[in-house]
Amino acid sequence: MRPAALNRVSVAEAADRYVELVRARTLTGGLSPATAEVYARDVATFVGLAGAERVLDDLDGGDVDAVLLAFACKPDGRRPAAAAARPSGGAVQSAASQARFRRSVSALFKHAVLSGWVQVDPMAAVTVSARQRGGLRAERRALTREQATGLIGAARSLGAGENAGRARRRDQRMEVRDALVVLLLVAVGPRVSELVRANVEDFFVNDGVRYWRIFGKGGRTRDVPLPADVAAVLDGYVGGERRRCAGGGPGGEGPGGALLLSWRGRRLARGDVQAVIDRVQQGVAAAHRRTVTPHGLRHTTATHLLADAVDMDAVRRVLGHSDLSTLGRYRDELPGELEVAMRAHPLLRDPGER
Repeated sequence: MRPAALNRVSVAEAADRYVELVRARTLTGGLSPATAEVYARDVATFVGLAGAERVLDDLDGGDVDAVLLAFACKPDGRRPAAAAARPSGGAVQSAASQARFRRSVSALFKHAVLSGWVQVDPMAAVTVSARQRGGLRAERRALTREQATGLIGAARSLGAGENAGRARRRDQRMEVRDALVVLLLVAVGPRVSELVRANVEDFFVNDGVRYWRIFGKGGRTRDVPLPADVAAVLDGYVGGERRRCAGGGPGGEGPGGALLLSWRGRRLARGDVQAVIDRVQQGVAAAHRRTVTPHGLRHTTATHLLADAVDMDAVRRVLGHSDLSTLGRYRDELPGELEVAMRAHPLLRDPGER
């Protein structure tokens, strides 16, 4: 039911009230702090693109269309290299970022209707298509096998202590931590929130195998075994760089706290993970180097495990999906995979090869 009186608030005022409500929901457990901050960031971007002083109720579907298109072409500050490589006038934001931004704006207007700030939800009149915004898949998310192995090789080099002299000060060197971040993302495919929330005590040994107890969405946990070389880098980091940071930096997390620490001894933030990946990428040969997000590495894990005929339910459990239908969205096409499948056709093999 629509309120009797319309409250003509400005875009900025409506955004402030909405963000205050969103952040309050974190106190009751309705939203995680990280999700609330994503909403707040998107709403702040909307205010900048729509005009802070405009009356919210004056915005129509065409205005929102213009905002969505402007956001699609807005440079991505987290990935400047990818933005620079895009053609002039084309979409810069990834498909996932565009979809998330649209959801945030839609949630703002739904609340505005209930609060009496707008008469009609303009999202119902939005006509801009995904093709106009730059396409739902502006670029493949999953790395190819060559790109992924190049990134793993660069991480292993750092984990082995190679190129450790790049930092000017010894107490700021975090090469092994950077290697561990990339290896965990590629091998296990965790969500970036799961990675930065990890604590030292979440890793344990059972029957000689190192496991990571991951605390995922909805309070669900999963125990994922680590490959031996990833476990070795983990042990080297916990016994070396991390011990130095935990013991010496201000605000240190202590020996049993956060796994991933900055050189100042503080828990690594979500936004820092992209910078870590970009640094490791500098060790990859230019021919196999491609900008990728933490979520893109999650796609990479799913894609290559499935391409190698790993059981779908096992992959689902590694990634922490509740059902197999979700897993399907993480399976990206790989160049040449159909040709490989036909060459290895199970019905056309010689009897001795079966």
